Amino acid sequence: MPGEPTVEEVYGRFVGPPSQANLERFFFLDDRDLALVGKRRGDHNRLGFALQLGTVRCLGTFLADPTAVPTEVADYVAGQVGAADASCLKGYMARRSTRFEHTAQITATYGFRDFATAETELTRWVDDRAWTTGDGPKALFEGAVAWLRDRQVLLPGVTRLSKLVARIRDAAMQRLWDVLAALVTPAQARMLELLLEVSDGRESRTWNGCATGRRTRRARRWSRRWTGWPRWPPWGWGR
Repeated sequence: MPGEPTVEEVYGRFVGPPSQANLERFFFLDDRDLALVGKRRGDHNRLGFALQLGTVRCLGTFLADPTAVPTEVADYVAGQVGAADASCLKGYMARRSTRFEHTAQITATYGFRDFATAETELTRWVDDRAWTTGDGPKALFEGAVAWLRDRQVLLPGVTRLSKLVARIRDAAMQRLWDVLAALVTPAQARMLELLLEVSDGRESRTWNGCATGRRTRRARRWSRRWTGWPRWPPWGWGR
């Protein structure tokens, strides 16, 4: 659809405010969360810590700027941690070390994993899906992101993940073509090549006529043969 954001544009970032359902799913703080948040000193640190926790649950990654969240998210979380005004979040950027201490504690406490620890397992999953479904790069990429998030694996850079998925899919497709090619006899290969031969000096090929519905005499003849290939002796299919 025109104007629809690309995978890269929505990867690991907020694109507009989340739905109410997702706001409550990822940013609602239970008693365990509030106990951990309550150990921070100052409204800005409590709010910043809580937003980082909700963000990694929602996006699967920590933001380089933890304050770069929709206003609706900041307000919703501020009300839970007792911050009178969400604008206090500006103070959270004052100490870089504090932000990194918080991400490390969240990672350890809630069991988030580094991508390197799951890369081999993800590779097998993508390979299996590419082989069995024939999904394209976008579907496989989105599936990989969902797989990582479901297992609380922190997302890698978008380029790293997209290259990994593309490489695995290409290898799976090559194996598929190798398997299919091995099933075709020389005689069958020659019959398939005939479908691509240019006839009568025209640009269109016999196969194009069959596939696009152009009802030339030769296309109709090949179409009938193709439709009935299991019963047509010269092809030898299905034996």
